Amino acid sequence: MSLKPVLNSTSSSLFSKAYRTVPPLSLRSKIQSLHISAPNNAIPLPITATGPPPAAPVPVNSQQKIRRKLQAALTEHRQNLKNDRTPLSTPAKPADKLKKRFWKDVSVRTDSEGTHGVYLDARPVRNPSTKQALAIPSSKPHLATAIALEWDLLTSAQDTLRSHLLPLTSIASRAHDMLLEESPEASARRTNSRDEIVASLLPYLNTDTILCWAPSSTDSSLDGGNAQQLPSLRDLQIRAAQPIIDFLTTHIWRGVELVPALDSNSILPVDQPTESQAIIRSWMLGLSPWDLAGLERATLAGKSLLVGVRLLVEWSESFRTTREQEQWANDERGETRFGIEAAAEACSVELRWQTGRWGEVEDSHDVEKEDLKRQFGSVVLIVGGTG
Repeated sequence: MSLKPVLNSTSSSLFSKAYRTVPPLSLRSKIQSLHISAPNNAIPLPITATGPPPAAPVPVNSQQKIRRKLQAALTEHRQNLKNDRTPLSTPAKPADKLKKRFWKDVSVRTDSEGTHGVYLDARPVRNPSTKQALAIPSSKPHLATAIALEWDLLTSAQDTLRSHLLPLTSIASRAHDMLLEESPEASARRTNSRDEIVASLLPYLNTDTILCWAPSSTDSSLDGGNAQQLPSLRDLQIRAAQPIIDFLTTHIWRGVELVPALDSNSILPVDQPTESQAIIRSWMLGLSPWDLAGLERATLAGKSLLVGVRLLVEWSESFRTTREQEQWANDERGETRFGIEAAAEACSVELRWQTGRWGEVEDSHDVEKEDLKRQFGSVVLIVGGTG
């Protein structure tokens, strides 16, 4: 059966409705379907959305402009709030105020009791922890002058926050804190810095730098035949440590036994005898605040409690009478006083041995040597005096 007459007869009714209606049942069998989907009517769903319709899509560039406008409005709002809270009479601080010194002249002034103070123009240098004026004893005029020189070398107010630029000020403040804590007017609730310092320094005795000796066979395989001609590292360490040990056990801690921290067959340090530790601890507790602060600086710098004690008793004004009676300055061998150079060499025997064998690293080893001398120099100024 041909479909041509059927299509011609139904073209006006079927195609005029643009397929919006289903053909009658009598024509379904005569029309070849162009799809395989079931001819089901669409089922409309109820509208469940609430609120206004969504906004129309905005191009990317327009979104960025809107975000920038919002950020600018928030920034302006914060600035307005800040201006409302700031009094009109308070001038705005310049951004580079800390880059300049707020003082012109640095001077040392002495009060009626003989106590020295360092002044920045008319302002006294204060203890950073207690905010009290830093007071230097009358027997230490050189220390006050050195602290004033530290402050005079600063170029900006920011440098006052760098403790390595003010080593004497920091160590003097440490001693000043102990003086205030031990004064009769001090509160009982304040911490005892003296006990804390002694407790932190005593462990250095078990691993003291001049008591850690290298094994006897350190350089047997180095430099061929030259190793037999040059002294070993162990010999150099013993040669530098033995005079210090003999001096301390003879003049300071009579009868105290000090043993090497490292045995030749072990890498673990050997603790010093309990009696020796108790005697040394009691001796440190009896030091003055200035001597104890200097001992702390020397021990931390050289990693050696023994070298720090040797330097302390050589230059402290508290041991002046003992030095004169026992003639420490020149003994029967004609040795000179134990000073900064001798202390630095005793603490860096292995470093000098290594650099002499392998070479020195520029801007590293040479800087460490000079910094060690600078630390020991500050100790001499702190503990020394005219008293």
